[in-house]
Amino acid sequence: MQQSHQVRPSGGAWAAAVVWACLPLFTCGLATPFSIGFAAFWLRSLWHVLAASGYLVAIGSFVIAALAYNDFDDIPQPLAGLVSLGLLVSWIGGVIHSGILVPFMVRARLRAPAYKRVDLRQRTTAPTVHSAHHRRPGEPEWIGHYRVLQSLGRGGQGSVYLATAPNGVRVAVKVLRDLVDETARARFAREVDAARRVATFSTARVLDVNISGQHAYIVSEYVAGPSLEQLVRKHGPRDEDSLTRLALSTAGALAAIHKAGVVHRDFKPSNVLIGHDGPRVIDFGIARALDQVTVTSGKMMGTPPYMSPEQLTGEAVGPASDVFSWAVTIMFAATGRPAFGEDTVPAVFNRVLTVHPDLSPLPPALRGIVGACLNKRPEDRPSASDAMLAIIH
Repeated sequence: MQQSHQVRPSGGAWAAAVVWACLPLFTCGLATPFSIGFAAFWLRSLWHVLAASGYLVAIGSFVIAALAYNDFDDIPQPLAGLVSLGLLVSWIGGVIHSGILVPFMVRARLRAPAYKRVDLRQRTTAPTVHSAHHRRPGEPEWIGHYRVLQSLGRGGQGSVYLATAPNGVRVAVKVLRDLVDETARARFAREVDAARRVATFSTARVLDVNISGQHAYIVSEYVAGPSLEQLVRKHGPRDEDSLTRLALSTAGALAAIHKAGVVHRDFKPSNVLIGHDGPRVIDFGIARALDQVTVTSGKMMGTPPYMSPEQLTGEAVGPASDVFSWAVTIMFAATGRPAFGEDTVPAVFNRVLTVHPDLSPLPPALRGIVGACLNKRPEDRPSASDAMLAIIH
């Protein structure tokens, strides 16, 4: 899957890199520690930090010996040999090392994410203002091309960070901890490629994906606002109007997700973010992409209070499963608690499979469609598009 495109370096960038590479030659190696140190910073490479330190020791020994003795012949052996070796390493080695690094120096930081092809200013929700970085000790400063500003949370799939893209737009970067082998990463790339085709009127747009390097991550539009779960737990159940708007927009989001051939598989209140322009559904496509990984590792895919009966019984999981989870989410928004409880996992599973919840807390206009979506048999549930139309009518 194409994740980013290469920007052609300018002639000025090539010229600057060549001049930089010639510094060790013109300065008899004296500038080598500084030129390689600059490369270490520019490329963010620990190996070049170590190389620059080695060059500094080599050229430092030469400079100290030169200052300590008036004439080279006065330097005792074997110190003279070590000093000469240090000069040669910094001079000749620095020239060769810098020459090898020229193309890397030219291209560093010039790779731009594919989402730059669209105008993000028209679609990215306005971020809240953060006066300083709030990274915890041990958290990364950079994830790929994205500078981490602060942690947004941790979950079963990975950690989410607020970060700045190369074009200055703030984005959400989710680092996935389960993609540990190439097979899993390739599967993830295919699934998220489908997720990127989802219409974005009520979803957080998938902007970039990386499955190589130290971190496997997915970058999405940053929605400045609480999740539905946070909102309800802090301010209580939603009133009739806001509940109807929520049901309509989230059903529309699921309809768009299903139209793209994607099944969310983990629809729940924490995956609905309330932005200034309305609710946005997030993390669609990730659950399917990680499904085989989690099965083989013995982990459960999904969140028990919001899982469908077919997820619990091991049957085929399709769009109808998301519709069931949507209905449970709407019940949570109306009551402040999941429709099937949130106590022990066996008790929750038993209720999901056998209990029909009380729908009286819902507005009359939503009871019929939510009840239909909670049908235990997936083939008897309406589609997300049907649910959206039922709410309108």
